Amino acid sequence: MKKRTKKILLLIALILITGIIYIFTYVPSLPKENGVVETKLYLGNSTNQPLIVAFGGGGGGNDWSRNYMKGKRDSLIQKGYAVLAIGYFNLNGTPQSLDRISLDAISDTIMNIAKNNKIDESKIALIGGSKGGELILNLASRFNQYKAVIAMSTSNVSFPAITWSANTSSWTYKGIEVPYVPAPLKTITPALKGDHFTAFNMMLEDEKAVKNAEIEVENINGPILLLSGKNDDQWPATSMSNKIIERLKKNNFKYFNEHIVLHGGHTEPLKHFDLIYEFLEKHLPAE
Repeated sequence: MKKRTKKILLLIALILITGIIYIFTYVPSLPKENGVVETKLYLGNSTNQPLIVAFGGGGGGNDWSRNYMKGKRDSLIQKGYAVLAIGYFNLNGTPQSLDRISLDAISDTIMNIAKNNKIDESKIALIGGSKGGELILNLASRFNQYKAVIAMSTSNVSFPAITWSANTSSWTYKGIEVPYVPAPLKTITPALKGDHFTAFNMMLEDEKAVKNAEIEVENINGPILLLSGKNDDQWPATSMSNKIIERLKKNNFKYFNEHIVLHGGHTEPLKHFDLIYEFLEKHLPAE
């Protein structure tokens, strides 16, 4: 009986090990929708409108086209800006997962829309929160046509794709995966509990991977505003945003840059758009 029990336990252990190896080595194939995004353009009546390109976070969909963002869209339009809402996954016709999203495809889409005769394509700003903040920092550090960046509750590094295997990058550039901080085995437990903050902190313990995955924000061609909530429970946005400012200073970044820490959590920056309006009116004014 004891021998049989030992064999069963050994078999169970082998199955578990095989399953873990499979999870951490499985690479999903790219969907046929890869490189497709959803866009919705909101225009005012004036000509030469600066363009605000807006991205949501890791929940997917097209956040800035939703009703709860209508007030912020309308206020930007009233101030003379056009707003381009972009959904890059989890929409009909787009990839269903945030996995190896093409930065090139997003940038090409933006620049094609910016040819609209009501838009001043020399004045394009990017705004995004959470994973959308990570996205815009990656985008603006690789394409110099973006003249201002507003990243809310953002990261200073690229993290893995939001897939069950989490072993591919969130982004690609010129067909190559953007370096990212991998998720070690120990992150499974907090992730299953919904404790994302602990899981991300565990990932950031890998100093070598962090250095390799750090976004080269010093290449951004314009001023940068960072907003974070000091009580963020999703990931350590405040400390990661501080590291962005440190990197900019280290590299003698020539443009304005500021990190404003707010009292609140992950979504707190959405309650402080007065800071964003002030930044835009100073650094990317509408005529």
